[in-house]
Formats: sequence, structure tokens, C-alpha cells
Amino acid sequence: MPCTIGIGKQDFASLREGNYFYIDKTKLISQWWESGDSVTLITRPRRFGKTLNMSMLDCFFSKRYADRFDLFSGLEIWNEEKYQKLQGTYPVIFLSFADVKQNCYTDTVQKIRHIIGDTYRQHRYLLDTACFADTEKQQFIKVMNCEMDDVTAQDALKNLSYYLHHFWEKRVLILLDEYDTPMQEAYVHGYWNEFTSFIRSLFNATFKTNPYLERGMMTGITSVSKESVFSDLNNLSVITTTSKRYADCFGFTEAEVFASLEQFGLIEQKEEVKRWYDGFTFGSKRDIYNPWSITNFLREKTFMAYWAATSGNTLINKLIRTASAEIKEGMEDLLQGGKIVVTFDEQIVFDQLDHVQNAIWSLLVASGYLRVEQVEYRRAWRKPWYHLMITNLETLGMFSDMFSGWFENSGTNYNAFIEALLKGNIKEMNAYMNDVALTTFSSFDTGNHPSERTQPERFYHGFVLGLLVELRDAYLIRSNRESGLGRYDVMLIPQKPEFDGIILEFKVRDVEEETSLGDTVQAALKQIQEKQYDRELIAHGVSEDRIRCYGFAFEGKRVLIGTD
Repeated sequence: MPCTIGIGKQDFASLREGNYFYIDKTKLISQWWESGDSVTLITRPRRFGKTLNMSMLDCFFSKRYADRFDLFSGLEIWNEEKYQKLQGTYPVIFLSFADVKQNCYTDTVQKIRHIIGDTYRQHRYLLDTACFADTEKQQFIKVMNCEMDDVTAQDALKNLSYYLHHFWEKRVLILLDEYDTPMQEAYVHGYWNEFTSFIRSLFNATFKTNPYLERGMMTGITSVSKESVFSDLNNLSVITTTSKRYADCFGFTEAEVFASLEQFGLIEQKEEVKRWYDGFTFGSKRDIYNPWSITNFLREKTFMAYWAATSGNTLINKLIRTASAEIKEGMEDLLQGGKIVVTFDEQIVFDQLDHVQNAIWSLLVASGYLRVEQVEYRRAWRKPWYHLMITNLETLGMFSDMFSGWFENSGTNYNAFIEALLKGNIKEMNAYMNDVALTTFSSFDTGNHPSERTQPERFYHGFVLGLLVELRDAYLIRSNRESGLGRYDVMLIPQKPEFDGIILEFKVRDVEEETSLGDTVQAALKQIQEKQYDRELIAHGVSEDRIRCYGFAFEGKRVLIGTD
């Protein structure tokens, strides 16, 4: 009889005690221990079992779980006698920054103080021993009660390591889950520089200059650049999504998923499950599935965007919306099932996200929204170029919701404009497009004071992504592609013979050459004709009498649309 599926169970002990559904990932224990690394940072997308695996490590190594053989009996790790002897033999400090989501520096550091205080309370038995001086106990109590300044907080985990080492006569293991959550919040809310100074000192004291540390492990979504927060940690082993080590220790392999489908009588659904939830790649391991989506599907037996629905995409949404035309063109290709080839640094420098164009790809890969099909090393210095695709049907839906939300959230009449465009109602198109442009232009602004000439370019690529979402079943949407003698702005290639082909050309009014927006519209229409942009539509079998051309003229946030 299948066991019970508990959604969101992140405590290893309670999961095993309750005999809940569990796929054995205890190989992580032996692989980590055999590595000999002093401090390991593993990055994986959210809800990929990071917290559960960290809880598993705590249960395996911590003296608090000594003699809890029942938690590991029957699992892979228990087949080796040396690991049976290792279980429950180390003092462990286990904490998580997952809930550190405050919007200012003061509240963020205060939240971290509370987490450190809670961690001290887990070890308050130390106060009952005779091996510490009164001054040490007083200091322990102050930290436990969150009565500490920033410097004391930065040294607190190192000091707790000393207390535990002194009591147990053994160096400690430190497990820090979701280490980068407060960093993302610091970037989004504008206190990055102030916070990194605090967190850098905390990490240095905890993981670098800590003589009482045996080993440490951190998990998170992103690999933050060493130059920003890990500048002093030369003992850090970083495991990103393209690293081969621990590749199948997080997430479910295809064999594990298909065995689970068989167990729950759902094996006939395996191809659809693969289409929805497969596609993650870690190192050389392909066909990795998201555990959150799979466990929800096993329980609900319904195909839904379980993982994407839990996402907080504020940062990614902002970065794509305000990105350059080149980035948006890449997203257009991806949204239509294509592949892009880009280079980027897997280590994210948050304060460069606004300036380093390709950093967005690094964040999308780390977050699991894009998968790496291939890594190609070019030139003598072997610079990596990544072949990327949208991960699966679930993440495709997430992107679609994001792009359509750009217009829905602003209260514009975007959908009404689409309907007017398809009907060819130029009067309604003008009314609705002016509303859309007026309310969304600023949200596509990169924040670097773009000129009135370049601002519409950023707008129309966001506009195209919206078209891709709204019309993808009826049209093939292309932008900034070659046709005839030049590059058109936007083309709608009909997928059904009863639909017209549509060409859109965007132009900013040249006040020296054009006396009105009407002149700019005519210049746009003339360009469509002279450059023979209709050649691509004709090549797709669209007759000339079924091709509609529109010129979009911009002046500030004013728009005028005309047709030939």
C-alpha cells in the first residue's frame, strides 16, 4: 500500500517517523563526507529538497540524534558500517535564513539576531554545565535573548562553536540553509552595500577564522560572487547547477519519478509528467524533476503548475521587464521553443545586475527557469557559452503569466488593443495603444534615463512578449528580423489561412524632419514598402491582399497608429 504523501515536509525526523513518502537521498551524506571539503556551498532552485537534505545531515551527524538508528535504517547510507558508527557523533549548528525577507537593513539584521538567538536556545543545556565561567554564561544568555550589537552577532556562531567544542571536545559542523535569501532582499530593497558589509564579517568569522569548525555546508539558490560576500573564504567549494558533484542528490531522477508513478498507479501518465515537470539539468545529469511538482502531482493526480505557482518572481520580473532589447529578443526566442547561446558568470554580483546585461541569464539558470542544454568552451581561455532553453511546460506557463501580467497589473486595455488589432479597427487601436503606452512606458524604463528615441524600443520588445502570450496559438510572432532589404520591427505570421498577416513598424518622431506624428507614421509605412518587409509573409504563403501594415509613431508617451 502506498505511503502517505506529506506536502512541504522539511523535517527529516518527522518525515521518517511518520512513514511519509520519501525518495532516498542519503548518498549526499557519504559524498559530502568523502569530499573532505572544509566549507561547501550548493546552489539549487527553490523547493528542490535543500532544506530536507540539510535536516537529514543534521539528523545524521548531530549528537542530539545519537542512537536514532531508526531514522536511517533501510536507507542507502546504512549499508556501510563506517557510517553507522559515524551517526550522531558531532555537535551541529543548524540554522536557516529562509525567513529573512525584511525590506530594510535594520529589520534584516534584527531578524538574523533572532535566528542566532533561537540557535543558542537549542543548546541552552550548556548553561547547566560547570565547564564555563560565569562571564561566558552571561554572554551566552545575552545572545540567546538577542541582546547583541552587530559585532557580537557577527561573532556569535563562532563563539557558539567554541562553547560546543569545549563541552563535547569535538569540533562542530555548521549547516546554513538558504544563505542568500537576505541578499536578494537587500538588492531588491536597496540596502545591498550596507548589508554585505555585515554578512561578509558574519561569514568570515563563522566559516573562515573559526578554529572550532570541522566542516560547513551552505545551500541557496544563487552563487553570490566571492568578491561581494565571500572575499575572505578561500576554503569555499562552490557547487553550481552545472557542477558534476552532488548532481542527483537534489531533485528526483527520471528512474525515481517513474518508480513513484508505478507505486501510486499513475505510470500511464509518465509521458505527460515528463512534458510538464522534466527538464532540469545538474552537471551531466539530465532529466531531473522538481520534487515539489512531483509530490503534489502524486497526491492530487492533476497536471498543474505547482512549483511555478509558489514562486516569488519579483526580482526576475523586474530585470526582464527593464532589460535591453537584446535580452527581450532572447526571451522571444525562448518563449517560442527556441534555444539561445549566451555567456555569463555563474557567480552573481547583485549590485551589477542593473549593469551587466547577461547576469539575468545566470539568475534564470540558477532559479531553474532555464535549463542548460550544453556548455561550449570557446577560445584558448575556455570561456563558457551556455545553450539555454525554457525548462519545461510548467516554467513556460510561469513566463507567460509574467509577460501578460506586465499589462494586466497596470490596468491597461492591452487585451482590448489586441482585439482591435485583429479586427483592423484603427480608431480603437489608437485609443487603446495610447492607454497602454501611457501606463506602461515607465515600467519598461531601465532606470538609466533612456532617451525618448530609445525608450520605445524597450517598450515594443515588452509589447512583443505580450503578443507572444496572447496570440501564440494563432500567430508566429517575430521581431527585429531580416526580411526583404532590411529588418522589420514586429511581424505576425498567421498559423491559419483565415488570418491576415500583420507588420508593425515603430518610429520615434524626428522633429527636424517631420512636422507631425502623421508624418512619422507615413515614414514608417514607407519603410515597410521600400524595404519589402512583406517578403517573409509571402514566403509563408500569405497573399499580398491579406497583409496589413501599421506604422506606430511615438513622441514621448503619445502614440499615433496609421495604416496604408
